This record gives sequence, C-alpha cells and structure tokens, in this order.
Amino acid sequence: MRDLESAQSDMRFAYLSGAPGMFTSAAVWLAAATTALVASPRQAIWVLFVGGALIHPISTLLCKVLGRSGKHSKGNSLAPLAFATTLWMIFCLPLVYGASLLRIEWFFPAMLLVIGGRYLTFSLLFGMRLYWVVGLALAVAGYLLGKATVAPAWSGFAGAAIEAIFATVILITGLREVRANNSFKPNPLRGSA
Repeated sequence: MRDLESAQSDMRFAYLSGAPGMFTSAAVWLAAATTALVASPRQAIWVLFVGGALIHPISTLLCKVLGRSGKHSKGNSLAPLAFATTLWMIFCLPLVYGASLLRIEWFFPAMLLVIGGRYLTFSLLFGMRLYWVVGLALAVAGYLLGKATVAPAWSGFAGAAIEAIFATVILITGLREVRANNSFKPNPLRGSA
C-alpha cells in the first residue's frame, strides 16, 4: 500500500494533481466549441484533435511555470497506467470520428464519454476520488447531450465548462494538501535530492 501511496503522491506533486492538464484541456474544448459556432463543426473536430495533441506539452509547461516538474519519477509504478490510458483514448478517436460521420452532433458527446472514461482512471493515478466525479460528470453530460442531439458548439462549451470547474477544484485541493504538509516532503521515488 505504501508503494501505491508514494507513486500517487509523486504524480500529484509532479503534475499538480492534474489541474494544469485539465485547464489546458478545457481551453482546447473552448477553442473547438468556438470554432463550431463561428466556422463549422467539421473544423471544430480538427481543432479538438490538434489541440488535444498539444495538451501534454502545454500542461507540462504550465506545471513548470507553477513550480512543478511536469514529469513523474522514473521509478513510478503508475507510469504504465498513465501511458495506457493515453493509448486507450487515442484508439477511441476513430470510433468517435466515425460517429460524427453518422451525425455531426454526436462528435463532442462521444468525446465527452471517452474523456470521462479516461478521467475515471485518474482516480487511481492521482489517488483522488474526485476524479470519479469528474469522469462521471463528463460521461453523463456526453450521454444527455448526445441523446438530445444538441448543436456541436454547445456540447463543446459543456465540456470546457465541466473541465474548467473541476480543474479549479482540483487545483485548490492540491494546494491545500501542500499547505497541510507545510512543504513537500521528498518522495521515496524521487530520492532526497
């Protein structure tokens, strides 16, 4: 159990509990939703795909700006899970795109379902039950918006809003954890350096 807690602590510290990544993702959702509103839903799909590919590098930069490494320790046993969830999400993209070919209104809701599923695994990755709420909120929104065949822009705005709200809560929670510990105590995975 201690090894799991250490690995989760390392992930929370390195990535600020995932908040920078979620803020970046919210910005990508916002850009895609805006594109759907002012240009076309088809262009918005590519904005979400290209922007999604930039989430990791941008959030790593944000982590560094906020005083974190944006990189977990080499010995972190949860690293394969983080990589596997990324691959799973990428493997789902052709399915989501295929759904959009049937009905363009299904693209954003399908992405909400995929990303919601990925966030459920973040509960284990970061050791934060709040990610269950995030994942379920995105999945329920995806299901309801898809069932209602809401215009693509509004589904995109919903994704942006949900992620921005939860990113704020996660950031505040993460900062409180650091304050409660008075300072970060070096993780055994990182060594004492």
